[in-house]
Amino acid sequence: MAESEVPLIAGWELRVCTDVKHIGLLHHPRIPRSQTLAVEIARWLREQERTVWSGSAWDEQAVLDRITDFDLIITLGGDGTILRAARMAARHGVLILGINLGRVGFLAELTPANWREKFPCLLEGQYWIEERMMLHAEFWRRGEPQQSFEALNDVVVSRGELARIVRLPTYIDGGYFTTYVADGLIVATATGSTAYALAVGGPILPPELKNILLIPIAPHLSMERAIVLSQGAQVEVEVSTDHRAILTIDGQFHVELQHGDRVLVQASPYTSRFVRLQERMYFYQTLMERLRPVDVN
Repeated sequence: MAESEVPLIAGWELRVCTDVKHIGLLHHPRIPRSQTLAVEIARWLREQERTVWSGSAWDEQAVLDRITDFDLIITLGGDGTILRAARMAARHGVLILGINLGRVGFLAELTPANWREKFPCLLEGQYWIEERMMLHAEFWRRGEPQQSFEALNDVVVSRGELARIVRLPTYIDGGYFTTYVADGLIVATATGSTAYALAVGGPILPPELKNILLIPIAPHLSMERAIVLSQGAQVEVEVSTDHRAILTIDGQFHVELQHGDRVLVQASPYTSRFVRLQERMYFYQTLMERLRPVDVN
């Protein structure tokens, strides 16, 4: 793809590009409006002589089979749909643009009401790219690696279905930090600071930061404050429990953990690359819109 990139501040790129020609449209299979909108957008893009493939965001294998053909993925759903797309696209550097059909929409750029107005700017290269840090997590058992994952929002080690605390000895860059006695521990990116971490009282971090956030879930007589780690830090969490615990990735899938298992988390070598058509201070405007108290009258 021919392009010219001019670095701005951390996490931002200015991109002048006119050849976004191959586009993947990912709809949410349980939102009927998402599928009808996908048909409408695909028709419009083909009229602009773009190649379009359309499919379900939940059909991961079908998407991965084609993802190297895409210049851009457009998601039609909520932030959860974007998280799915981000994990698939990051390894291949494919751009993502979200059209919000969900309840929150921190990550989405457009709405069903304004996509037709904004798409000409997209196809003319009048956009900028926002790069967001991701996490790489590894699950170890008896000294052997079991599985690895990439996450855009967070990696969570927590109790299972029983309402009983877990003990989580935690290490930062190889040195012992503390033992969390809690329902769980959230290891989040700046992107994830407006997700589960926000719900448990964590700080909001601007999306261009490349720091890891640690925050416990319902701590009991143990460390209760959120900690923002320096860029490049590695976190290791050991599971100490006599019942089931779980590892959750982006709130979308989980792995069962046993006593003695370890979870290693650090910055991923991959980043999520979002197409932005709004001004660069959009995050704070979006934040205030989403956090505005709901008028119940």
